Amino acid sequence: MNKSLRNKIFITLGFLFVYRILAYVPVPGVNVSVIADFFRDNSNNALGMFNMFSGNAAERLSIISLGIMPYITASIIMELLSATFPKLAQLKKERDGMQKYMQIIRYATVFITIVQAIGVSIGLYSMTGKTGESAILIDTGLFTTLACVSMLTGTMLLMWIGEQITQKGIGNGISLIIFAGIVSGIPTAISGAVNLVNTGEMNFLVLLFIIFIIIATIGFVIYVELGERRVPISYSRKVMMQNQNKRIMNYIPIKVNLSGVIPPIFASAILMFPATIFQASTNSYILKLNDFLNPNGYLFHILTFILVVFFSYFYASIAFNSKDISENLKKQGGFIPGVRPGEHTAIFMNDVASRLTFWGSIYLGLISTLPWLLVKFAGVPFAFGGTSVLIVVSVALDTMRRIEAQNYMNKYQTLNAVGL
Repeated sequence: MNKSLRNKIFITLGFLFVYRILAYVPVPGVNVSVIADFFRDNSNNALGMFNMFSGNAAERLSIISLGIMPYITASIIMELLSATFPKLAQLKKERDGMQKYMQIIRYATVFITIVQAIGVSIGLYSMTGKTGESAILIDTGLFTTLACVSMLTGTMLLMWIGEQITQKGIGNGISLIIFAGIVSGIPTAISGAVNLVNTGEMNFLVLLFIIFIIIATIGFVIYVELGERRVPISYSRKVMMQNQNKRIMNYIPIKVNLSGVIPPIFASAILMFPATIFQASTNSYILKLNDFLNPNGYLFHILTFILVVFFSYFYASIAFNSKDISENLKKQGGFIPGVRPGEHTAIFMNDVASRLTFWGSIYLGLISTLPWLLVKFAGVPFAFGGTSVLIVVSVALDTMRRIEAQNYMNKYQTLNAVGL
């Protein structure tokens, strides 16, 4: 490993260390113990998932308790708008336009963060602990102002850290922040499992069974995430140096999972949000509906599977544009053997992507629900769920690819420097 790559890795680790320090800096004027008890009682709903993605910063109500989610929400909204409005999509493709596009995302992030910070502040007004102590230790108006300023500062710091990691470090900064937040909860989960075994609340064989499920899930995720369909491309204008008559064959890789980790996140958020809201109601019908949408129930995971499949198709249609690919191939003089250029190529690529998306959506649905179903029969809660495994493994694979690419690039630069 050369010095340049080593420095980038150290820069990445340094910024992630700063991120973890910020997770322990609370918003001024808040009673941390009351907030921690509240999140402990709501670990199985949307608040529990939100706390996981924030790296347990939400249960401390730190200045980064909103996490990087406002930035991700703004990015997703812009992706949907760019797929709807052609002018915005064209702006994204241009070099100068991309800067304006990212600036719009930053402004949207500021707006979303302020709205969420105000909502959190108002929600804490009536929150009390088990012994009746208030969650707010200062004047409510002053607390709202401090909370907005603190959380906005924290989110902007996270956005800046993510951009710095992407530019100066290794990997995608935003993804690595989410990765670090999820991984930070692993030591607590391990110590909790060990304590259950030591106290006799969990059988050692059950623990081995859970470890086997985790390893099998990780292996399955790696296998599918690396899977792709390589559509062969022939370039008639390119020839090999050794043989003028032989055309160079290339390919377009189409991943099995085109939509990434977005569908499980969307599905979980949509199902957990009403379940969280319904808890505040005293209506008998709403309480029954809340029981049906319990995250530990079967109906919740059946609906999760259906929504994951739906969002897989929806997001894949946005991420994969067969028309643009066919037009670019035609401009470069490339074509798929046996398929006419232009519209026929777009139809062929769309059919291939649709078939892969079908199996990719089934895979995402199984990853999101199967680990819970298997452990449900063992009667043990599965703290490290399928969605978190998917995010951790995907980010780790992407970071490893970038390290490998950087390593190869440094080798080529060395060869060029010595004249080879």
